[in-house]
Amino acid sequence: MPLILGANETKVTGYNVDNSCMFNDGDSAAMSRDQSANSAGTNTKGTLSVWLKMSAAGTEQVIYTRETDASNYFKVWFENDRLLIQTVTSGSVTMKKETNRVFRDPGAWLNIVVILDSTDGTAADRQQIWINGVRETSFGTSTNIGSSANLQINTGTGTDYIGRRGSGNYYDGYMAELVWIDGTDYAATSFGEYDEDSPTIWKPIDVSGLTFGTNGFYLDFEASGNLGNDVNGGTDFTESNLAATDQATDSCTNNFATINPLDNYYANSTFSEGNCTIVQGSSTYAHNTSTIAVTAGKWYVEAKLTTDSEHALVGITDTPALGTGTKILGSAAHDYSIKQANGDLFNNRGDDPANDATDYAAAYAQNDIIGIALDCDNNKLYFSKGGAWSDGSGSWDSTTFNASVGAITITAPASTDNGHYFFASGDYGSASCTWEWNFGGCPPFSISSGNADGNGYGNFEYAPPSGFLALCTKNLGSDGG
Repeated sequence: MPLILGANETKVTGYNVDNSCMFNDGDSAAMSRDQSANSAGTNTKGTLSVWLKMSAAGTEQVIYTRETDASNYFKVWFENDRLLIQTVTSGSVTMKKETNRVFRDPGAWLNIVVILDSTDGTAADRQQIWINGVRETSFGTSTNIGSSANLQINTGTGTDYIGRRGSGNYYDGYMAELVWIDGTDYAATSFGEYDEDSPTIWKPIDVSGLTFGTNGFYLDFEASGNLGNDVNGGTDFTESNLAATDQATDSCTNNFATINPLDNYYANSTFSEGNCTIVQGSSTYAHNTSTIAVTAGKWYVEAKLTTDSEHALVGITDTPALGTGTKILGSAAHDYSIKQANGDLFNNRGDDPANDATDYAAAYAQNDIIGIALDCDNNKLYFSKGGAWSDGSGSWDSTTFNASVGAITITAPASTDNGHYFFASGDYGSASCTWEWNFGGCPPFSISSGNADGNGYGNFEYAPPSGFLALCTKNLGSDGG
């Protein structure tokens, strides 16, 4: 299910996490640290906490590995959508837990806390997994570590890996507030909380006062030029195939929209760059939609077409592709999109792409950035190209946004079939097309100027119109003033 943003919800307040790091598995993005720079710590106790927003599911993706060699390591990873932790000693599995629960939501942040203490008198408590403050107790595989056994952690030799293990299996998605504790089995409540402001939402808390131990570290990803910076003061991690542009403001306290890889059955698209870049399959008419839908408010996003495909379409819809099958974006009454070849508006065109469209703007080309401003309060939709807004009659000539110029009247969200709108893109030609979506949290294309919305959120190439906001949870219930 998508997250639905309206106008009157209560914002989550409290400790703020400014940044995350986006790991793109196609780039083999990861970090590593030679642990031999430190002394040996405590091999029987440790705690891991990390906040994640996954971009892909189904494949083996490693979150963290403490690896002496291929026969001696501790690992935390996803495989077949399940979370696993494991210790291997001299090539034999000495501890393993695999959750029965699956994790497939690409639009939500979650906190994983792994607590290790082989000295605990209760075997089942020697290794614990907590998800969003709740302990996991249902496991398909459950092998407990032996009493006072070596957990292959804090050894003072080998390598720490983030986002991979020594032989690969790269993580795909966002990470924030990554903490490793040497020598203390901290409770999950040392890393997050439920409170009276949000009694059902697990939120991060300040961890800087914890005791990290000899080999502990804390990565907050706030230094864009040194994403592997250990703010606890230990040895920094070395980044591989990560750049300053992989620092995101999409975080566990401000969740931004991306494109939803689960709404992809008919479109057959491929996803990368934190689900903000999509290559939409050739000879398919279906579209892809955002992870967040809106019911009210004013919202601004950008989409860059990076391949030349005259049949590319971009706009909004009230229905995910799973609800419309192979129809083009613009076939239904509550679809609104513009075509690359001529800027025509597609709306309620039925099953035949050859049906007449409305003359709205002019053509846009490869590498053009299309701005989309959706006003759900006044039921209006606007498009721009390179910062110039359509005049609504076939041109991109309104360099200054004017709410009375180029406005497309849309059905009120509450009166659509599904009660909300998604941002979406599609194609109906024989060639594939690539869209790079910028919702403001982690732009996949280079931003030369940098513009935020009126609340200070988002990073856009062109300034959002006054009152229009980035599609993120901190803008819940805001008027953008």
